[in-house]
Amino acid sequence: MTGFIGILMLDTAFERVLGDAGNPASYHFPARTRVVENADSTLIVRNDRPEPAMVAAFCTAAQKLETEGAIALTSTCGFLVTAQDEIARSVHIPVMLSALSLLPLIWTTHGSRPVGVMTASSKQLGPAVLDAAGIQPEQAVIAGLQDEKAFASCFLMQKSQQLTTIDQPAIQAAVVAKAIALCQTNPGISAILLECGNLPPYASAIKAATGKPVYSILDGARLLVK
Repeated sequence: MTGFIGILMLDTAFERVLGDAGNPASYHFPARTRVVENADSTLIVRNDRPEPAMVAAFCTAAQKLETEGAIALTSTCGFLVTAQDEIARSVHIPVMLSALSLLPLIWTTHGSRPVGVMTASSKQLGPAVLDAAGIQPEQAVIAGLQDEKAFASCFLMQKSQQLTTIDQPAIQAAVVAKAIALCQTNPGISAILLECGNLPPYASAIKAATGKPVYSILDGARLLVK
């Protein structure tokens, strides 16, 4: 099979470490990024669709990746699920923009038990986003990282205010602590899903700390391209 996985990427300043959805080396198949200019995380991480002009910019980027030879598309931000349908209709290749699209499948395959969702912002992961992903309220237990300084200072600020070098040990410690607390508070959850494309670098540590299966957009990419 020739071609590559196209990655629609937010316009950010921070480094994309190995495992991050914006690092082509994180994928099991050749991958290529395309930054959508002015797609600041503060404009995308919200309980609503992006503005029409922004959705159009993502559609244009998707079409360019398809023209260049992409055989499937993903993205670096799970909140783009609110624009999944429109962006997918703009091209003729498989598209999965968000790990949230995996949740109904995870729910079914794990005995219809709740799935823990770790997200960049639980304040913004509301009904509009969940509805777009086909998630029912009883299927998900949500934990947000918006109040974790090491995480938020990199990933939830405007591009001009983002740290360019991330403190991976500090972020991992915060993420793992949040995952442990999520499981302790909700012992019935069957698995953990990482909404945010910046979280897969810590998937192994989360699994080791909680004993739960951990899924991310990288698993979605494996479904699209074998």
